[in-house]
Amino acid sequence: MKILIITGPPYSGKGTQCEILEKTLGYQHISTGERIRAEKDNNTKIGAVMKDFEEKGMLVPDEIMKDLLRQILVENNQEKGIILDGYPRTPPQVQTLVNLLQENKQEINQVVNIVVPKAELLKRAKERAKNSKRKDDRDERVHIKRIQVFEENTQPAINYLKTIMDVEDIDGIGSIEAITKRIQKNLKK
Repeated sequence: MKILIITGPPYSGKGTQCEILEKTLGYQHISTGERIRAEKDNNTKIGAVMKDFEEKGMLVPDEIMKDLLRQILVENNQEKGIILDGYPRTPPQVQTLVNLLQENKQEINQVVNIVVPKAELLKRAKERAKNSKRKDDRDERVHIKRIQVFEENTQPAINYLKTIMDVEDIDGIGSIEAITKRIQKNLKK
């Protein structure tokens, strides 16, 4: 099974790009954010623990994410490939992912990092809030908190990934189609 990671800040368009890549590559799109919401909605044991963290715009603790990731890998082990969207988000999660994959004799095949300036992220957050049914999307403080959490936790995880493998930085400004073309061009490498 091939493993592709799409990373970048909140509101960078990761989910949109993952949906497009899912169709073009035939890989299973795994959004950890969506999975966390599903776990919460279904009142699972993991979901109950995750609820408070997500609603405050905070990251779910690494140990809980490790359990969830292990479950995701088992559920998708027959897929052609998976696209991880929103994981790993901290340096320890990078190491957890690498360790879990080594246990299963798998590896990360490629990492794409969508780069978008902070001012553009805040603009996109406001736009998304207009159409979103999610309560947390309508709170500007949560937008700012999500970006801050990204800068403090996920950017160091991306930097760590760059020390252990190739990470393709992709310009996330422009139309959805233009960004998709940039990503696909880099996937061909």
